[in-house]
Amino acid sequence: MKDHDFLDPFLESASSVIQQVCNVGISRGEMAEKDWVYPENHTWIRIGMTGQLQGTVFFGLQEELALRIVSAMMGGFPVQEMDELGKSAISELGNMISGNASTILSNRGVAVDITPPLFLLQQEMQNITGTSLSAPLDLHDMGRMEIQMVVVD
Repeated sequence: MKDHDFLDPFLESASSVIQQVCNVGISRGEMAEKDWVYPENHTWIRIGMTGQLQGTVFFGLQEELALRIVSAMMGGFPVQEMDELGKSAISELGNMISGNASTILSNRGVAVDITPPLFLLQQEMQNITGTSLSAPLDLHDMGRMEIQMVVVD
């Protein structure tokens, strides 16, 4: 399998989960290998992978998008800031996406275990360097999400 074959289940899963949770259409952007990017005003969810596939997947969300997703997860209740409940909700979103992606990978013959999600702020990402396989998801009128994956050989 090529690296893009490993990222695709995360994109597929993220599209499905977010469509269900937020009731929004999603367009997938092109996958590309690129250097780590740290856009301003983003929060991140980090998921580790072990087993046949070892590496890390990061879900990057514009802060405004993260708040909109948390609002949708809480039945439409407006959320103005990312408090502990919001961080928990976004982490659970990462858990749902990664759990579904690991099932898709398993169905394709790749045994992988995922670590619990870790919520990270922009400043906690600064020491991560290198290249990743990356793809954006456009959540139509809600914003844009970036999925970046580093696979360790």
